[in-house]
Amino acid sequence: MFHEPVLLDACIEGLKIRTNGVYVDATFGGGGHSKSILKHLGDKGRLFGIDQDDEAIENQIDDPRFTMIKSNFRYLKNFLNYYQLEQVDGILADFGISSHQIDTPERGFSFRYEAELDMRMNQQNAADASHVINEYDLNDLQNVFSRYGEIRNSRTLALRIIERRKEAKIYTIADFLETIESCIKGNRNKYLAQLFQAIRIEVNDEMGALRNFLHQSVECLIVGGRLVAMSYHSLEDRMVKNLIKSGNVDGNLDKDDFGNINRPLKAVNKKIIIASEEELKRNPRARSAKLRIAEKI
Repeated sequence: MFHEPVLLDACIEGLKIRTNGVYVDATFGGGGHSKSILKHLGDKGRLFGIDQDDEAIENQIDDPRFTMIKSNFRYLKNFLNYYQLEQVDGILADFGISSHQIDTPERGFSFRYEAELDMRMNQQNAADASHVINEYDLNDLQNVFSRYGEIRNSRTLALRIIERRKEAKIYTIADFLETIESCIKGNRNKYLAQLFQAIRIEVNDEMGALRNFLHQSVECLIVGGRLVAMSYHSLEDRMVKNLIKSGNVDGNLDKDDFGNINRPLKAVNKKIIIASEEELKRNPRARSAKLRIAEKI
């Protein structure tokens, strides 16, 4: 089973769905958000779902208003052009990994199961987690662990991996855990969760894909169209926040000759939307979710 959609009501309300509008669920997953969007669309409304995961594709919805696209959302603009669309009324994206992916042992996303080091969201991609662990040099490994996982002893950890792989390649989660056991600091589960997150982000180039997607999303929205974006860690949320504030993910302010800031988006909510205590009891996965909603101006 795929996860229960996080902040579902807030997402649907944020999209401000027009009955005959065209919408994109850029992270289809189990289809929970898409099913709810379709309930608000009329006969002439259209919804496109995007996902690169084969198992998510199996969940596609049998509805004439729905079109499934197997791809990374970083190619949003290309696929809209393919379907002869330049702009849409709303775009929804939930950047979190699904609990289904984590709970499928052979996918290698979780330290709780024994499997090969994989972590590919698109299983047709060549480079997996084993490639990162066995082929990256010291500086690259340290950068991945520090930047994407906020691992404080990232250099010590990277050195340990480099030393271990001189003896034998590290192909399985069990081998990896045995290798790094002496480096784990503080709460073991938290440390490993941050470490596996870092490797997963690198394997799937999640930050590069997010950068591409966010910039394209602005171009692909009509004036008055809504971007509804849900993040789960600070790097993602900072990029979304910067996009809304300055029109680009780096936060660089683009000013005209009169000093006015060119902002293509405006925030719909001044404060970040987070899950209620009631939802957290029902769906603990929502604990770190941060939802931002913006409108094209």
